[in-house]
Amino acid sequence: MSIREVKAFIHRNRIADVVDALYQANFQNLTVIDVQGLLKALDSKEQRYSIEIGQKVITEVRLELVCEGEDRMSHAIELIKEHARTGQQHAGWIYCSGVLERIEIT
Repeated sequence: MSIREVKAFIHRNRIADVVDALYQANFQNLTVIDVQGLLKALDSKEQRYSIEIGQKVITEVRLELVCEGEDRMSHAIELIKEHARTGQQHAGWIYCSGVLERIEIT
């Protein structure tokens, strides 16, 4: 069975609904990380200027999860797309990649 990693970059105010939907569908090995990104801000309060980057940025969330099989990956993607919507044309991005090996830490 193929193992896939899904990474999604979404607006911070949508992460609770996304995580809840994934948990309800029995996706439980999730990682959620605050990152600075260049997604279009929902309003001016969400955005700030980063001196380090030299651009306006927002705090967005990077969600990572690992799925076993194409069907589970497709299901996760659909849940993320449905629950991460903001009403904007570009509300985030989802990236998928293959995992070569999984090693359990015991």
